[in-house]
Amino acid sequence: MTGRQASLREVLADYLALRRALGFKLHNAGRLLGQYVGFLEDHGMDAVTTDNALSWAALPAGVSAIWLAVRMSAVRGFATYLHSMGTADEVPPTGLVRSCPCRATPYLYSGAEVEALVQAAGGLRPRLRAATYQTLIGLLAVTGARAGEAIRLDDADLDWAEGVVVVRRSKFNNYAERVVMPTCA
Repeated sequence: MTGRQASLREVLADYLALRRALGFKLHNAGRLLGQYVGFLEDHGMDAVTTDNALSWAALPAGVSAIWLAVRMSAVRGFATYLHSMGTADEVPPTGLVRSCPCRATPYLYSGAEVEALVQAAGGLRPRLRAATYQTLIGLLAVTGARAGEAIRLDDADLDWAEGVVVVRRSKFNNYAERVVMPTCA
């Protein structure tokens, strides 16, 4: 017995409403938790346990470690909420599911590799595509901007006199970041 007065589905609705009121979007988590509660209902369970969370998260058979971790993370947040209400629901431990590294190891291209990329891009067709990719690769290499930042650049973002590129709407919504371009020899 969990000591919960409302159904698990009603408590889930309250949890999602509270989190969204705090500014969280919860698009995936809301959908996933609805599926999890449906899984519990289908199997006649009324409490969150580590075992039933793992059973649900591993569906369908053969899911990736990342997908398993995403699903367990959603359940863990909901279970923490339930536990804070004084219920007997278990909170699955954080180290239970290991996901592989999600990020690629950063790689810094040498000058020769950048030149080779620009040269290879020159072989693209039509010529406008080749020129676009050559410019983009050079801009990324010289400024260190992210691809999305470089793609959003406009004519007004370049100050030829000062040798500065102004990057707007960068990562973490920084409004403007000045990137000084090195002078060409």
